[in-house]
Amino acid sequence: MGSFVPDSCSYDLLTVIGMMGHSRWHRLSTSATVLVTRVAFSPIAGCGLEDLMTVNLGRYRPTGDYVAIRRINLESCTNEMVNFLQGELHVSKLFHHPNILPYRSIFISKNELWVITPFMAYGSAKDLISNHFTDGMSELAIAYILQGVVKALDYIHHMGYVHRSVKASHILIAADGQVYLSGLRSIFSLIRHGQRARVVHDFPQYSMKVLPWLSPEVLQQNLQGYDARSDIYSLGITACELANGHVPFKDMPATQMLLEKLNGTVPCLLDTSTIPPEELTMKPSRSGADSGIGESTGACGIRPSNGEPSQHPYNRTFSAHFHSFVELCLQRDPERRPSASALLGHSFFKQIKRRASDALPELLLPVSPIRNLECGQRHNDSTAALASLESSLGQLEVDDWDF
Repeated sequence: MGSFVPDSCSYDLLTVIGMMGHSRWHRLSTSATVLVTRVAFSPIAGCGLEDLMTVNLGRYRPTGDYVAIRRINLESCTNEMVNFLQGELHVSKLFHHPNILPYRSIFISKNELWVITPFMAYGSAKDLISNHFTDGMSELAIAYILQGVVKALDYIHHMGYVHRSVKASHILIAADGQVYLSGLRSIFSLIRHGQRARVVHDFPQYSMKVLPWLSPEVLQQNLQGYDARSDIYSLGITACELANGHVPFKDMPATQMLLEKLNGTVPCLLDTSTIPPEELTMKPSRSGADSGIGESTGACGIRPSNGEPSQHPYNRTFSAHFHSFVELCLQRDPERRPSASALLGHSFFKQIKRRASDALPELLLPVSPIRNLECGQRHNDSTAALASLESSLGQLEVDDWDF
């Protein structure tokens, strides 16, 4: 798929995708093209761009391809926001890698900046664990997903950048199972005045939403600074997030989180090797999930359809290779963390036998990619079909994709 025409007339806007804060929906039309407008924006943590942005499912008329269209109201942007966007869009044009979300077109239409990207029919990895795999994904599915992320990080680091925002919501999965890393908004270049700096001292702007994933050295903000290995720590946190169904340190006050990380508290994968046997026999409850950092393990279990209590959701055993991978990534000393290039040769990835596009859709079953994208295009389509599509799209937390 190449670049698309930079002209709003080449795109049909179908419906708004996903949730931003506590947005409400208002349908303007259900015949021909479906147009949905967002009302009652709720402020969320971030740079403020989310409050000025609408993300539409769209169709590129010349080819019929479905795309995500990010529309940003430039008239309401501050100079700081515009500079922020310019940096992100510059990097998006610079990067060309099969595991980095491509920008198909960028242009201004009236008072809006339009950014066109492929539509991700599985949403993000966070969408998957929030809505389907609430106790974590299978190890093999995680291996396929993380391999794509590590390949993207290897490329980014070789280009002289630090990503600074690796997390499940920035891992997007297309209908064919291809894995993409997004979240370029926080990326930072190590190149200064033509020279590659050894470390960075810049603290990510608007980083409150990524605190649980940030490495100790980034949070510490001292003279030693940090480098690309801070992304490897974030990768380890993301691995725990995908395996456990939630991010370590979640709901922890920022100061306590900082102290835990600086004191060397290391999150882990929750399974039979890290949870005491007596806790694995406890009745599962959805009341509280273990953070993965040594607290009590109230489980995120579910009851099967027959009404009988299910087994403890963490009564499983991840491979020693997976535990080793996470432990290496989460080393307190960044010097002891492997590079992204070295991680690609880790034994954890030896279990991968096929391409992600061949294997991942099977591993994500019973979840299927969002389809029926034409349901709003034919006048005689049922209201139920349209409601189903909007319900599916509404589960995607696109404000956190950061494209």
